[in-house]
Amino acid sequence: MHLHKYEKYWLLFGGGSLIVFLLITGIMAFHNGSHPPSAKNTINHEKVDQIAPFNKPGVHKVSGKNWDYEIVVLASAFYYNPPELEVPVGSKVKFIATSKDVVHGFEISGTNVNMMLEPGYVSEYVTTVDKAGEYLIVCNEYCGVGHAQMHSMLKVVDKK
Repeated sequence: MHLHKYEKYWLLFGGGSLIVFLLITGIMAFHNGSHPPSAKNTINHEKVDQIAPFNKPGVHKVSGKNWDYEIVVLASAFYYNPPELEVPVGSKVKFIATSKDVVHGFEISGTNVNMMLEPGYVSEYVTTVDKAGEYLIVCNEYCGVGHAQMHSMLKVVDKK
């Protein structure tokens, strides 16, 4: 079989590009220690419900921080704990979440909140909830046969 000289050049270019890509990916993953975005916060996922703040999931009013409320969520096989959250409209909220078992998603429909929850990593997101209403929280990472039933609700209510 005879290859034209330009075919050889393109094969060399394609093969060389693949090698460069794999080298860059390898260096980024192993040498530089690439991890999930929140890899600075890790946790023992086997004992997560015994470790603060995940031992008391829910909505917590805070003071002295750049946000008004902390919402702690623990995801596990087709369930978010707590199943329902309520905060006043206009609040600055920090979501703190993790998973006990497999990778789960945490997306609040109609907002900019979208996190991946991985066992052993703590995901955090700060946002302001400035529109009253009910927002469905869904798992947007396939997590098993009960994935479609994994949901929760965020209620943003008028201040009392």
